[in-house]
Amino acid sequence: MDMNSIIIAAVVIAAVGIIVGVGLGLFGAKFKVEVDEKEAAVREELPGNNCGGCGYPGCDGLAKAIAEGKAPVNACPVGGAPVGEKIAAIMGVEAGSSEKKVAFVKCKGTCDKTKVQYEYHGIEDCAKASVVPGGGAKACSYGCTGFGTCVKACKFDAIHVVDGVAVVDKEKCVACGACVAACPKHLIDLVPYKAKHLVQCSSHDKGKQVTAACEVGCIGCTLCTKQCKFDAIHMDNNVAVIDYEKCVNCGACAAKCPVKVIQ
Repeated sequence: MDMNSIIIAAVVIAAVGIIVGVGLGLFGAKFKVEVDEKEAAVREELPGNNCGGCGYPGCDGLAKAIAEGKAPVNACPVGGAPVGEKIAAIMGVEAGSSEKKVAFVKCKGTCDKTKVQYEYHGIEDCAKASVVPGGGAKACSYGCTGFGTCVKACKFDAIHVVDGVAVVDKEKCVACGACVAACPKHLIDLVPYKAKHLVQCSSHDKGKQVTAACEVGCIGCTLCTKQCKFDAIHMDNNVAVIDYEKCVNCGACAAKCPVKVIQ
């Protein structure tokens, strides 16, 4: 190959490169996606767990919603108040106050407290076990099956099965709601971190049926409701339910409960 051929090839390649570069530049300018600076700044402050606890599809979805004014600046349960304050500064608004919440398992039926109706030999998954006769091996069909589907759902190592019942570590829980969604028996609620009295039962059976299945189930006696001076606890379908907006943590209900199901 002579020198002229090499020069011509180099010139052609350079010309093609210039044409492609100009074309890409024009194409990029025409179809450029505008990025909301606030959205990008908000996303930078979010922790990146993508847990979905805020109700949006990951941190990107929440950042977009906050930037558009469709979600509060303190909507991230993982980041909590510190992240909420940083995002509030970006958005130029007040952070507002949001009470810390944690997950709580409404069951106290440990292996030594609840009766077993049969031996279960199958897949150790709460959702699958809950559809077998009786809702699982435990005599209480409302109780925790203890197979830890909620444990697998938690990205923060905040919930574990202890003696047959799921237990939440309040200090690790970020109230993302993954365990709430995972529990097939709807035994897990998000409650105020400061709540000192909680009903550890979800059974809707009546007294005799409850005691026949579990030693520590709510028997619907209503003694707790009669003790409360703040109208903060009521019976709902045979089980006591606390209104945390009214509860002052006086402990009168827990002291009077004959089965000690209010912790």
